[in-house]
Order: sequence, then C-alpha cells, then structure tokens
Amino acid sequence: MSENHDDALMPQSKDYLAGEYLGTRKGLWGVKHLADTTGFSEQREVVAISQPAVRPFGGWFDTAVDIILELAAKDGYTEADVIEKVTTDHGQLVIFVKRERVLDVARYLRDDRDLRFEMCLGVSAVHYPQDRGRELHAYIPFFSITHNRMIALEVAIPEADPQMPSLTSVYPGDDWPEREAFDLMGIIFDGHPGLARSAMPDDWVGHPQRKDYPLGGIPVEYKGAVIPPPDTRREYN
Repeated sequence: MSENHDDALMPQSKDYLAGEYLGTRKGLWGVKHLADTTGFSEQREVVAISQPAVRPFGGWFDTAVDIILELAAKDGYTEADVIEKVTTDHGQLVIFVKRERVLDVARYLRDDRDLRFEMCLGVSAVHYPQDRGRELHAYIPFFSITHNRMIALEVAIPEADPQMPSLTSVYPGDDWPEREAFDLMGIIFDGHPGLARSAMPDDWVGHPQRKDYPLGGIPVEYKGAVIPPPDTRREYN
C-alpha cells in the first residue's frame, strides 16, 4: 500500500467519496522503492473504509442493532461504550464494536432469542497502515441457523497495542482462526486457551500478512535445502 495518498488517482464516484479514503495501492502487492516482479506494476486500487449508515438501516438490521443496544444498557453500557459505527454496504450489516465490548456483543448475538446467531465463522484480519491508531482490523462474521441471516462485527485495533478479547469462551470454534490471525497478522487474543502460531514455525519473527512485511528477499531453509528468495528466482519478460 502506498504511504502517500495519490489524490490524482482517487475515484470520483459516489461509492468511494461516501467512504473513508485511505489511499491508492499501486501494483499487485503495493510494492514501492523496489522492482515490481509481479507484472502488475500499472494496477491501481483505491483503499477506503465505509462511512456510517443512516437509520433506518432497512429490514431486520434496525431491530438487531436495537436489541444489542438494549442488552448493553442492561449491562450498564451506553451506545458510545459499545458501537463505533454501523455500515450496510452491499446489503450486509457490519457493526464496528469497541474492542473492550466485543465479547459482550458476541454473547448477545449467541444468546438472545431474537438474534440467535449460533455460528461464528471465524475471524479474518486486515492491515491498514494508513488508518493511524486503528491499523489492524478484525472482521468476525456470524450466521443464524434459526433466522437464516448473517451479521458481522469489526474491531479496529492499534498496531502499537494489538490486543483484543478472544471469543473462544463464547464460540469455541474460534480457537484455530484466532491462532491464524495471531500468526499472520499479529493480533493478540486475550484469554485464548493456547495462542500459538498455526502456519509459521514457533520461532518465526514477524507476521507475514502485514503490509509492511518484506516482500521476498528472505532466504528460506526447508529440511536442509536453501531456496533462493523469490525476487532472485522470478522473472517477467
């Protein structure tokens, strides 16, 4: 991802202008200051985060948010304590939740009879270096078998303090997805029963899916055989 905003490449369509513009990524992997060996050096992609939706959200979305706020109020929390914003892009309800309250909201989703989201479909992590103080985003989708609907929570986490509560006490199946998000993106899930790397070796340094992780140039040793770094063994003519 490019460090600097490229306003000349910023799209002028309503869809992008309505969002929070973070920048324009150049090339397939956002390579900069180095030769781009991907063959996609002319590709440009806008990075933006959606702005809050305005009520009425439509359909069952308003009811779901109201139930969450009602249950939070019973626990002594205000809306500002729990929810940062609500988005409804592409017909999907996504609630940006304060990391301190994500475990409470997950419990509401599971236990309330009018919500009844029995399944948590894991957690995905995204790195937005330009979203200062909120660089790491955890995206957590849920599915209700009872009501045949989906919802998602999103938690923004500072890279300087990459911690959030583990959901394994509410959704035990999140065990492995949280390990993967820790391994590849560096999010620390407090309360996880055994937070350890799942793909990389235990002594691996860094988190390979972050945008600032070196792209190639890292010699890899596998069972005694040294594999040349990718940027020395790939060529596009």
